[in-house]
Formats: sequence, structure tokens, C-alpha cells
Amino acid sequence: MLKWTGWRQKKSKLPVMTTGILLIGLMLLGVSGCAKTNTTTQEIKPVELKLAHFWPSTHPIETQLVQPWAKDIETATGGKVKIVSYPGETLVKANDIYDGVVNGVTDIGISCFAYTRGRFPVLEVFELPGITYNNSKVASNVAWEGIQTLNPKEVQDTKLLMVITTGPGDLFTKKPVKTLADLKGMEIRATGLSAKTLAALGASPVAMAQSEAYESLAKGVVKGNLGPDEVLQGWKQAEVTDYITKTPFLYNTLFFVTINKDKWNALSPELQAAIEGVNKKYFAEVASSLWDKQNADAMKYAVEKEGMEVITLSEAESKQWIELVTPVQADYIAAMSKQNLNGQEIIDKVKALADKYNAQFK
Repeated sequence: MLKWTGWRQKKSKLPVMTTGILLIGLMLLGVSGCAKTNTTTQEIKPVELKLAHFWPSTHPIETQLVQPWAKDIETATGGKVKIVSYPGETLVKANDIYDGVVNGVTDIGISCFAYTRGRFPVLEVFELPGITYNNSKVASNVAWEGIQTLNPKEVQDTKLLMVITTGPGDLFTKKPVKTLADLKGMEIRATGLSAKTLAALGASPVAMAQSEAYESLAKGVVKGNLGPDEVLQGWKQAEVTDYITKTPFLYNTLFFVTINKDKWNALSPELQAAIEGVNKKYFAEVASSLWDKQNADAMKYAVEKEGMEVITLSEAESKQWIELVTPVQADYIAAMSKQNLNGQEIIDKVKALADKYNAQFK
């Protein structure tokens, strides 16, 4: 009986041991399964890129370019790249956006090259007075092809995705400007090469971003602005100025859309190709001519809704203005010589591109 009982006790323990082993096995499988699930989750997590610009969230740069462009990039990359926009200087101030991209404060930035005076000497050619552009589509194509041809060292510290221009701009002032005498000594908001151009005409340029211009005009800190017509509506400057003097030979501003080089290089060749495909489409269909419609709409708004008066300079007056700003081109050539670059060849190349695209986009 004792022997029998012992056998029964031993036999009764076998199912318990087996059950324990099975439970441990199932737990191990569960852990392994969880680990696999977590790895898979990490693998499909998208690369999130921060984008900084200075326009308000209601501006067409955000609503017509950035948001749909970002959405199409997310689609083209199969959800692997997601761009999050920070408009209105909420991430980086307008003047600091390019350096912010270089230093990784933001991954992508859109702003004016002219906001960092002296940082992009070669690219000033696209803002020189005396070169005629029919519209922003012409100016944008000239700049994009020109930059790819010239490939200046000054933009090698980021990866340029595209460039955009305003095209021709005008003077918006509180007092009428019909002659050089009217302009003399007048404080005018301007940036980059535009400031030098205004100084050559006898005005007093004051450097500031567009985001500061409305308040400065309202308070009388400046008496006018040189810029694209779109600022009259997009930045509400028609509320604080009364006159528009047409000066298509004075102005063109160049904007960059650029990404941190390390962030770009970290993307696979497949993702880079997908993004560049979207960029090509958006440059051709949206970005290159974005300012044309804005300029036309803003001009109509300024005249019809805000009662601004449009002033067209006489032929003789225009000729006098152009003669005064032409030496700015000579200064550019001299500045390029100091960098062992042929400034005249650069200007000639840009003028040839302007002729090409002016004929194509009238």
C-alpha cells in the first residue's frame, strides 16, 4: 500500500509539472510576439520633419503650397515622411530661418535669401534692378535654372528643394510718389539688394521683415514699402498706405525652400526620389506662379476696396530712375570679382534666361 500510494503521489505531480512548462512556454511566446509587434511599430513610424516659415497661417504660402505639398509628400512616400508646418514665426524668426535649417532648429525652412544680407552674394543677381521679368513664373524659373547652373557655394550647407520669387514689385506709400524729388529722404521698408536700390534713388531704406511692416507703417516708423503687390492684401498693408507707384524695374525677391542636409541624407534614395518628384510637380504647377495670382487679386482689392491710388511714372521719369539704379549692377560685378567670380558672365547668363522665360511665359 505504501508503495502504491507513493506511485500515485508521483503520478499526480506529472500533470502539474507539464502545465507549468506549458505556461512558461506560452509566456515566452507571448514576450517574443510582443517584441516582434513593437519592432514592427517602430519600423513603420514616419520621419517627422518640422517646417518653419514667417507667413501667417491664412496666407497662400501655407494654404496653397505648404499644406497640399506636405500631404502629397506623405502620400508619395507611403506615409514614411510627414511634414509639420509652423507658420507665422512660431518656430523660428524670419531672419533666422536659413541658419535654423543649417543648425537643425527646424528641418525645413521657407524664407527670403535677402533677410540675411551678405550671406548669399551670388544669389543677389536675381534681385538686381534693371533685369526685366514679366511675372513671378518667369522670375522663379530663371532663378531655379540659374541656381542649378551656377551651383554657388553659399547654398551648399543645405539641400535646396525649390526656390520661389515674387516677380516685379511696386512702391506703396502714405504720400504720393510721382518723381524722384517726392521719394528723396522717405523712409521705405526694404531688405537685401532692394535697400541698396532705394538708397541709389535717394530714399532712406529701413531693413525689416514683412511681418513687422504693418505696425511700422501704422505708427509712421516708415512711410512706405517696396514689395510685391500681394502684401497689400496678404499682409493688409493697403490699410496703412494710400498710394501705389508702379516700379516694375526695381524689385524681385527670391525665397528658398530648403532642408537640413543631414536630415536629407538620412532619407533613403527611394524617399528622396519620391520627394523630388513631388517638388518638380509643385514648382511647375503651384510655386513658380504663386505670386502672380496673389499680386493681381491684391491690386484689385487695394484699389476697389481700400481706395488706393495707382501712380504710373512718366517715360522720362522712369528712364531717370533706371539710370540711377544701373550702377548697382556694376557694384555686383565688383563684389563678384573679390570672390574670383565673373560677375558680368553671371549677369549675362541671368539676362539670357530672362529672355528665354519671358518669351515662354508672357
